[in-house]
Formats: sequence, C-alpha cells, structure tokens
Amino acid sequence: MHQHFFFYLCLLLVIMLLVMLAQKIKVSYPIVLVLGGLGLSFIPSLPAINIDPELIFLIFLPPLLYDAAWQTSWKDFWKWRRVIASFAFPIVIITSAVIAVISHQLIPGFTLALGFLLGGIISPPDAVSATSILKEVKVTKRAQAIIEGESLLNDASSLIVYRFALVAVLTGSFSVGEASLKFLEVVVMGIAIGLIIGLVFYALHRWMPTTASIDTVLTFVEPYIMYIVAEHFHFSGVLAVVTGGLYLSNRSHVILNNVSRLQSVNVWQTIGFLFNGFVFLLIGLGFTTVVKAVSNNVSDAVKYGLIISAAVIVIRLLSTLGASVFTMFMSRFIQTADSRPGWRGPIVFGWAGMRGVVSLASALSIPLVLKSGQPFPHRELIIFITFIVILVTLVFQGLTLPWVIRKFGEPERDYLIPEHEQEAQVKSAMKNVALALLEKEYQDDMINNQLLKELKARLSNELEYVDGRHERSEEEALKNKTKFHDAFKHVIEVQRHKLQELNLKPEFEEEVIKKYVAQLDLEEEKLRQQFEL
Repeated sequence: MHQHFFFYLCLLLVIMLLVMLAQKIKVSYPIVLVLGGLGLSFIPSLPAINIDPELIFLIFLPPLLYDAAWQTSWKDFWKWRRVIASFAFPIVIITSAVIAVISHQLIPGFTLALGFLLGGIISPPDAVSATSILKEVKVTKRAQAIIEGESLLNDASSLIVYRFALVAVLTGSFSVGEASLKFLEVVVMGIAIGLIIGLVFYALHRWMPTTASIDTVLTFVEPYIMYIVAEHFHFSGVLAVVTGGLYLSNRSHVILNNVSRLQSVNVWQTIGFLFNGFVFLLIGLGFTTVVKAVSNNVSDAVKYGLIISAAVIVIRLLSTLGASVFTMFMSRFIQTADSRPGWRGPIVFGWAGMRGVVSLASALSIPLVLKSGQPFPHRELIIFITFIVILVTLVFQGLTLPWVIRKFGEPERDYLIPEHEQEAQVKSAMKNVALALLEKEYQDDMINNQLLKELKARLSNELEYVDGRHERSEEEALKNKTKFHDAFKHVIEVQRHKLQELNLKPEFEEEVIKKYVAQLDLEEEKLRQQFEL
C-alpha cells in the first residue's frame, strides 16, 4: 500500500515536471504528458500500469466533462447548435460505419460487428484533449465554440454506437429499427436526467443556506450524481453531465455568490489540471502493456493502426467539408448561423479531431469473453489499434494544429469589434450605470459621506479614462497602461511587506493581518485581469 502511494506521488511530480517542460518548449501539455508516459513505460523496473476502464469512466470522466461544460459559452453553443449537433452525431455514425468496412476488409477474421465496435471506440474527438490543446493555440471564437461543443456531445453518440456494436458481437444479432429507437431513448433520457438533477442542485444552491465551501463541494458532487443515475438506468451519463453542467453554468451568477464563484473556480482549475495530467500520463504509461498483448504480431498491428488512423483523419476532414456544403444547401430553406462557411474553417475543424480518454476507456472495457465462454475475438488488437489512433491523432495532429490554423485559419468574422474595444464599452457601461445609481439613490448621502464622495470620484475618473482612450494613440495608451500596472503592483508589494512587518509586532493579531493579505491578493488578481499586458 505504501509503495503504491509513493509511486503515485512520484507520478504526480513527474506530471508537474512534464507540464513545466511543455510550457518551456511551448507545446500543449497533453502531448508532452502522453510522450513522457510513453517514454517512462519502457523503464524495466517501473511497475506495470493496468488501466481500469471503470476508474476512468466513473472517477475521471464526469468531473472532466463537467468542467469542460462549465467553461463552454452557452451563448456560442446555442448559436452553433446545428453545426455542433451535425458534427457530434452524424459524423460519429459515418466514421463508425466507414471504419467498420475498412477494418473488415483490412484485418483477417474481422467481422463488420467488430468493425462497428472499433469505429464506435475511435470515432469521437476527445473533449479533454480539445479543450486543453485549444487553450494553447489561437483560433477564432467560432472554431473554439464548435470544436469544444462537438467534443462534449460526441462522446455520448460514440458510446451508444459502442454499446450496440458490443451487443451485436456478444449476441450475434442486430436490429437497425430497434437500435434507432434505443439510440433516441438513450439520448433524450440522458438529457432529461441531466436537467432534472441540475434543477435539484439549482434549488439547493439558490434557496438553501450554503457557504462557499458547501457550494464548491456540491459542484464536485453534481457530475457524479448525474452520471451514476443516468448510467444506472442505462441512459447516457455523458449527456446527463454535459446537459446539467451547461444548465448550471449558465445560471452560476444566480446560484453562486462572489466568494463561491472565486473559490469554486480555483478548486476546479486544480482538480481539472490534476485529473487531466493523470489521464494523459496513463495513456502513455499503458502502451507497453498493450504491446505485450500483441507481441506475436506487432508489425501487422502497427500497420493496421496506422492505416486506420489515417482513415480516421481523412474521414473527418471529408465529413467537415461535406457539412459545409450541406449547410450552404440548407441555408436556401432554413435560417443558418452562417450560410457560407467556406472551406478553410472546416479544414481546421477536421484537423482538430484528437482522440483521448473516452476511446481508451471504451477499448479497455471490452469484456474478456463472449456469453458462450469463448475469448472475445481480436480484443487485444482492438485495444492496440485504439492506442495507435490516440497517439497519432493526439501527438501528430496536436503538434501540427498550430501550423494548420496559421495556414488555413480564417479571420474573426463573428466578433468584429476588437476585444480591447469590447472591454472599453463594457467598462464604460458599468461605470455609467454605477454613477447613475449614486446620483439617483445616494445624492443626499454623498453630501456628508466622504466614502461615497470618493467612490463617485473614483468611478468618474475611471470613466473619463475609458471614454478618452480613443483620443490617445495606441502607443501612448500602452505606455500609460504599463506604467500604471507597474506602479500599482509596486504599491501592492510594499503594502504586503508592511503587513508582514506589522505581523511581527505582538499587539497585532495574525488573523487581522491575514484578512488584509487576502484583500491585497484579490486586488492583485483584479489588476492582472484588467491590465494584463
């Protein structure tokens, strides 16, 4: 027990070092973690890593999907809902069908049912991979919204295809009509369960006397409850988590106060980072175990894996380009968010199809034997091919995605006002509404209340600065911004140092000092967000 605990502590340190290396060489950390895990897996004395699929599905997947849902813009998700839905469902089914045919023709003894099983496993781009890698590259708001939104939903569609294909392999029978009805039931009921449980937790946050700590713990419990309840009734746990997460995140300003929001964001950033790190490192660490399982025919297994990886990439590119053509055709009959999406954007969407944790867990959860007691056919080969597809798409496509974006990326077409101008307008609107409130509700109080006078003066000065930005050159504005940033940060550092001096004196309580240290920390964070250069 102690040895295992120490081993995982060492893995945690390895994750930190690899992430720091990724930041140093400016490469997305999931890629470096997978490659680092792959390198570590060849160390002879390292304990064998056997990845439990139930561990990934139950422990890792719900919070990672929930975190991704909270970070997704509901406004953008709804705007591009048709595109996201077309990518998340039809493309997954098309990919599964084409991979089924290719693998049936390519691999001796590989049936169509096994092909659909493999297709369902490797068809979905991974939400965790997409979210992590897109943070490191510059894409348009449209591309980010569509890629992240698609990756949240396609896990559900792929797992449903996987379930039906697995039943076909285990029983030897398959009904298209029955499968279609079951597919609809799994999707609709998964969404319904997510909404119902989301409403329950909405009521707890909104009307019960929660604290910031309770709110944070509840946000951690929510995805597990949604996932477990949906899966218990054999519906889509993934869709339940995504639906509930989107619903609650869109109402976070109502159900959480400022302290709860600050605390939960910080906690979730740490949790998401740790879970992401372990998942990607485990993908690399588990590779040698999979290689040993196909040791009798490694060369053929690698060939199959590379061919199917190439097929997955090509199918997705053709599908996204086809979706663009279909959108232009349908725009003649219905209103679409963009009637002329072009071809550049779909190429970026197509290339951002990295596979990851869901594909890995699905492959590993294939049963060892059939109902007849016979070994499950080609189980080790399916797992090996899945590992190859994950490595190729995550590493190759992940590393080349920045180049593809530079080569084929489009300029921002949806948010035509530059970000700094949007910020100026938002700040101006906030200052104006605040000053109007003071003038209307607190005019008499400001006569004798110096604090209110100072608040009004501060708001007026800030408004004058924001509204006057267009009158100054960008160079002068940047110079003033830099000087203010440096001076304000210097002031905070001096104040923090003075607090530590006061803390050494016996007449000051440490709790009082800590209170003002926390206030300075909030001021510095506010400074970072408002004036980050």
